[in-house]
Amino acid sequence: MDRKLLALLVLMLCTLSLSAQVKVTGKVTDDTNSPLPGASIVVKGTTHGVSADFDGNYSIEAKQGDVLEFSFIGFQTQTQKITGGGKTLIINAILKEDAQQLDDVVVVGYGTQKKESLTGALQTVKKEKLADVTTPSVENMLNGKVSGVFVAPGSGRPGETGAVIIRGKSTLNGSTAPLWVIDGVIVGSSAGALNPSDIESMTILKDAASTAIYGSQGANGVILITTKKAKEGKLQSQISLRQGISSLTNGNLEVMNGAELYDYFNSFSNVSNIKFPRWNPELRNSDFDWWKEATSMGIIRDYSASISGGSEILRSYFSFGFYDEKGAVKGLDYTKYDFRIKADYQPFKWLTIKPNISGTVRTTDDKQHSVGAMYSNLPWDSPYDKDGNIVPHRSSLWVNSNSTNYLYDLQWNWGKSKLFQAMGGLDFDIKINDWLTFSSVNNYKYIGSFSTGYADPRSAGGESVKGRISENQDNIIRRYTNQILKFDKSFDKHSINALVAYEYNDYWGKKISVAGTGIVSGFSVLDIVTKPEKTKGGISEWAVQSLLSRAVYSYDNRYVLEGSLRRDGASNFGTNAKYGTFYSVSGSWNIHRENWFTPKWISALKLRASYGTVGSRPNILYPQYDLYAVSTGASYNQTPGALISQVGNKDLTWESTVTTGLGLDVTFFDRISFTFDYYNKDIDNVLYPVPVSGLTGVTSIWRNVAALSNKGFEATLGASIIKTDDFQWYLDVNIGKNTNEVKRLYGDKEEIIISDGLGIAGSTDKILKPGLDADTFYMREWAGVDKQTGAPLWYKTVKDANGNEIRETTSNYAEANQVALDNATPDFFGGFGTSLTYKNFNLSANFGFSYGGKIYNYSRTEYDSDGAYTDRNQMKLKKGWSRWEKPGDDATHPKALYENKSNSNKVSSRFLEDGSYLKLRSLSIGYNLDLSQYKLPKLHFSLTGENLFFISDYSGVDPEIPSIGGNALNSAGPSIYPATRKFIFGITANF
Repeated sequence: MDRKLLALLVLMLCTLSLSAQVKVTGKVTDDTNSPLPGASIVVKGTTHGVSADFDGNYSIEAKQGDVLEFSFIGFQTQTQKITGGGKTLIINAILKEDAQQLDDVVVVGYGTQKKESLTGALQTVKKEKLADVTTPSVENMLNGKVSGVFVAPGSGRPGETGAVIIRGKSTLNGSTAPLWVIDGVIVGSSAGALNPSDIESMTILKDAASTAIYGSQGANGVILITTKKAKEGKLQSQISLRQGISSLTNGNLEVMNGAELYDYFNSFSNVSNIKFPRWNPELRNSDFDWWKEATSMGIIRDYSASISGGSEILRSYFSFGFYDEKGAVKGLDYTKYDFRIKADYQPFKWLTIKPNISGTVRTTDDKQHSVGAMYSNLPWDSPYDKDGNIVPHRSSLWVNSNSTNYLYDLQWNWGKSKLFQAMGGLDFDIKINDWLTFSSVNNYKYIGSFSTGYADPRSAGGESVKGRISENQDNIIRRYTNQILKFDKSFDKHSINALVAYEYNDYWGKKISVAGTGIVSGFSVLDIVTKPEKTKGGISEWAVQSLLSRAVYSYDNRYVLEGSLRRDGASNFGTNAKYGTFYSVSGSWNIHRENWFTPKWISALKLRASYGTVGSRPNILYPQYDLYAVSTGASYNQTPGALISQVGNKDLTWESTVTTGLGLDVTFFDRISFTFDYYNKDIDNVLYPVPVSGLTGVTSIWRNVAALSNKGFEATLGASIIKTDDFQWYLDVNIGKNTNEVKRLYGDKEEIIISDGLGIAGSTDKILKPGLDADTFYMREWAGVDKQTGAPLWYKTVKDANGNEIRETTSNYAEANQVALDNATPDFFGGFGTSLTYKNFNLSANFGFSYGGKIYNYSRTEYDSDGAYTDRNQMKLKKGWSRWEKPGDDATHPKALYENKSNSNKVSSRFLEDGSYLKLRSLSIGYNLDLSQYKLPKLHFSLTGENLFFISDYSGVDPEIPSIGGNALNSAGPSIYPATRKFIFGITANF
């Protein structure tokens, strides 16, 4: 009996012990040891829980054997069982980021949506994928990373921006740049002065389902940028220091040295005609390297710092950036300072106030050496005499004694420019109830740019006018406001997300340009000029106001239907067509949500379809008005008068783009994702300046005259090939194809010829003709070299005895007729990349590629001229090329003659080259060093190489033709600043 009582007593004590309350305390942090204030701690299976305080600390009552569940938005949920004796227990939780959960919400136009409810074609690029490029240009960071997005990178000139084209060319005469939106504010056709280090993510909207809500501004696609902001918690700081070097690359272009050039001239069949006063074999020993003289190792410094944090009531973010680059071509220095301040102030649960301000200062000091001269100047001519003094212009010491020595001018001439930009906003959100919110976005931006140019009276650029000073000043003000009412409610299996909004944005710009000649050497003040030149100036203004709406309905997360409607009014249309309406309808089906869908190896499967319209405005401000300009060149009775400069068109209306799209999203094994989109864009009422009779006083009038189409596909593949605790390997590939076609021209017009006006050997023409690509080259067709005479040959069209047109060859350039040839549009283009992480080491590589499409190599008209230009250097023959020397030779190059008059170097398809390439854009290796346990920062070291090599048959410097002034080109001129190769070492410290 005693034993039974003792056993019962022990059992009761054990039961009492198991049911005893335990006070559990601890701290919830992320893997960088930063607290997670507001983290949820819940006893699993109950409603009993608490939230972590500002420092991540918590305290909760529970029982032995209970399981605590730790969770926080954007982090993986963690569970821990309460075990051990005592009345108190310490349990600390370290939560890891949940990348999939973070990706569940995607930024879209005027808001966010769950990824599963998306119906349009868009792609988000996170900051981690943008960090492999060191550049002040946001545009350059997208190169090769997004399917269907073509990026012409900025040239190697410091500060140059890239050009972005989404899904092909959608206009004939206007801008092809997408609309850029930063933190909900429309900023225009470029990212402007935004510091790349401030970017959290970029979302590219491609189809009408995504862009129709931007109406007349969304025809070329939309790029949404979300900048970094503060999160609740203790202050977090980041310092990034990147420094490196840059050097120019010659690609496949090699010019001759002194001996090679002499042998080339000496091979002329009419060598006796050479007129150089110093023509003799000693020139073989004269070999000045103009390339080496003009270039040096460029220096790049890219520093940034940020600090952020705060409480539930007030959170703030501050960043500062400094970028400085000394060009790889000597004499150009570019410097940029910027800052950004953002805050979220929540004085009440229903009100959040979000002030923000940012600013930029950019300066350029330009005494740049000549890019053209480093290729063209003869290696026999040195800019210095035997004593090391700079040789003046038209020196008798030079073989080409008519040439100028640009180094002589650089002793005195210079250019300077400075840009200021300030941007401030006051946004706020009012939470009316759980499902209705009012948001207001308001922004004011000022841009001031100033530039000065000085040409000394002693220089070649100033001697004819006894020196010149010029000054230019631009002032721009942009205002933007948007008032949005948002509805978001779910009930049972239904979910509705909707918004209505009013938007207004305007532009005001004032330009002043003054210049004067006749100055005292060394003084650069306009007051000293003896002859003021014409002063120019003007004011430009436009405004757009809009009403817009969007609604998204989802049933059981399976079926999603979305629609948007926008009505725009723009000031640069006449009263007959001031307003335009744009809309879209789209839907998606999450097949994997169906009960009957059972394949375990398919994690997600979605079909999408969309249809919608967007528009575009003309790239001039007042096409609806008759304009007059005062001209000093035209006078009556010696009195200047005003002449008509534009005939207005009050019926001018919007370009309209109708887009149809089909898409597929699929994920396999939660490891492999694949997206495919097909689209068809029909562009009507295309704006174009139609030529008219000169008797009207003008040469053209703006009309809606043409139709275009773009159709194509895009595919993106991402695969997490290996994913273990110590080793991760990720691979991604994207590819896009776009086919452009002119569908219709105005009236009964069959074709329009467009000349680019470039090139000393003639301009390159394009042809606009129904059925052809809008970038089709129009020129004489090269037929090769006459094997018996070595003469150049072209094709000409003649009629046979039956009146049928046939093609024959001719050696007479004038007899050959221009024809439509290949176009500049690639057959397909894209990029692929890989990243590997092993413990603390990481390695990443990004490649870009393009197949098809032609480049007109302007450089060859000068440097591969067959003797036509004897006052400049010539390029070496590429492997596979040969020069005709004797009858019977099957050669690629005709007979070379001194002062060749055969026109062999004139514009023809001889210089149209394949633009295909494979390029290693970046290769980076890094190491993470975590010193947080010693209360020291977490460090990341990296070494990155950019623009390391390319494979291409193109004979120029780089088949990826850089943009100039943000405009994409498809012809390579001889004076384009070559691309640079960079090596950057970086250290990032997180506190």
